[in-house]
Amino acid sequence: MNPANQVLLRVEKLTRRFGGLVAVNAVDLDLRLGEVHAVIGTNGAGKSTLINMLSGELAASEGRVALDGEDITTRAQFRRARAGIGRSYQRTTIFPEFSVLENCRLAAQAATPRAWALWEASAACGTSNGAAREALEAAGLSEMAGRIAGTLSHGAKRQLEVAMCLATRPRVLLLDEPLAGMGAEETERMLTLLARLKTSHAILLVEHDMDAVFRIADRITVMVNGTVIATGDPAAIRANPEVRTAYLGEGA
Repeated sequence: MNPANQVLLRVEKLTRRFGGLVAVNAVDLDLRLGEVHAVIGTNGAGKSTLINMLSGELAASEGRVALDGEDITTRAQFRRARAGIGRSYQRTTIFPEFSVLENCRLAAQAATPRAWALWEASAACGTSNGAAREALEAAGLSEMAGRIAGTLSHGAKRQLEVAMCLATRPRVLLLDEPLAGMGAEETERMLTLLARLKTSHAILLVEHDMDAVFRIADRITVMVNGTVIATGDPAAIRANPEVRTAYLGEGA
């Protein structure tokens, strides 16, 4: 079992250029087991580019990404997913016409394809069904397993996206604005879920809801124009004059 605070994902000098534009500039970041590490910044700060690089959707121009000490900088997205990196997106990416359970089962099947099992109906696959049901239980959606996903509330759909990540059995979760569009009650449910999940995962949270960030995050990294200007616990970030000026909108 992994010891508490073990670094599961380490990022060193990660850089992404688009022509002459440096979208992410020499970012260092550690994601640790048992922690929610939030990345905040205004629009255009480089947050989404960073999370896309960590998941393998975008290649790095420079720098290194290591998962459990193993260099995965050049690995394709599907190989990172199978190695233990799961992610959610800003926009809902569920299959609305399928049931909640089927959504999770499809995610589990994608993570562990069995091309040789041509004779086996996918719905009868014990491995993927087991992973799907475990994920729904972890996300608090077991009672909704038979519901059609498109009929869920917005907050439940976002929980389902997290459950679909969990169905791939990741160790690292990259969550891109999971609280977007939520009301107060839905936000509380998601924060409770994240607090529960961090005991067995390292979580990167990109989020604009600052009240939620300062409640749930163990560490916060602040980005401005692709560059990290501060990393620390919530109290240190609140007290940092550069952060207060550049992001929180206060005078130095």
